Amino acid sequence: MKITILAVGRLRKSPELSLIDDYLDRFNKAGRSFGLGPAVIIEVEGKKNLGMDAEAQLLERAIPQGAALVILDERGAVISSPEFAEKIGAWRDSARDVCFVIGGADGIAPSLRARADYAISFGKMVWPHMLVRVMLAEQIYRAGQIIAGTPYHRA
Repeated sequence: MKITILAVGRLRKSPELSLIDDYLDRFNKAGRSFGLGPAVIIEVEGKKNLGMDAEAQLLERAIPQGAALVILDERGAVISSPEFAEKIGAWRDSARDVCFVIGGADGIAPSLRARADYAISFGKMVWPHMLVRVMLAEQIYRAGQIIAGTPYHRA
């Protein structure tokens, strides 16, 4: 089961990028024996003032065919880490790849939002996109650890 994180904008060399790379590398190594991974990041160019509709077109072209489309959106469901792991496990068991979409500064266009299979929110607060990527990468790693039954997640 391939997991794609699809995001508007390019993350340059930074502490956030190091964290993302670390979590996804750990997930990819540990997840193989459980049918999880690889997890990859695809970035589409986020030029200033491009607008949601233009960003949506770029994102749509990059969504892997047949993948469950999950958007990160403030209107999405606020779920626990074990619930997130259950979702990941269900997609894996139904032989579906998953694509998580993080929109640009103005969010995700309504047309793309309407196409989503699921929407997740990291709470009512607004988060910088680079931190959302880190939080999502960590939650993907955590989900793999929950599925594997390791003590990483202490409930």
